[in-house]
Amino acid sequence: MNIDWTHFTPWAALAGGVVLGVASAAFMLLNGRILGISGILGGLLTPLKGDRGWRIAFLLGMACAPTVFTWIFPAEAVVAPRIDTGHWGLVLAGLAVGVGTSCASGCTSGHGVCGLSRLSPRSLVATASFMAAGFLVVFVLRHVLLGGSA
Repeated sequence: MNIDWTHFTPWAALAGGVVLGVASAAFMLLNGRILGISGILGGLLTPLKGDRGWRIAFLLGMACAPTVFTWIFPAEAVVAPRIDTGHWGLVLAGLAVGVGTSCASGCTSGHGVCGLSRLSPRSLVATASFMAAGFLVVFVLRHVLLGGSA
């Protein structure tokens, strides 16, 4: 196994995890809601009265965060993600994630961060399923379809 040390960023990943955990806890304490992105986005499809503003603000904040980050931190601190697919691969992946979150009644942030911290058995099964599916897809892509060359 080879590690791509250029894109291996444990400190950035740890910082991101801490920020996500603190944001999830604060959201739960202040709003009594679970910080699940698919639920927040899905709530815009059939919004309750007075429930649309905070959802739009939250999603706009997520969309604007990378731009604000690049304004605050020097260019050397910004590591662009490596994506080894084209536009259609991203579209297909997005659709697969959308279907998966619908089937699992939530996304990785909702189940993996919030659900597990609440000791939800359903979230444990969902998170284990997400992880197993991810491991399986990577294995199949790298060792079966690409013949071990990746």
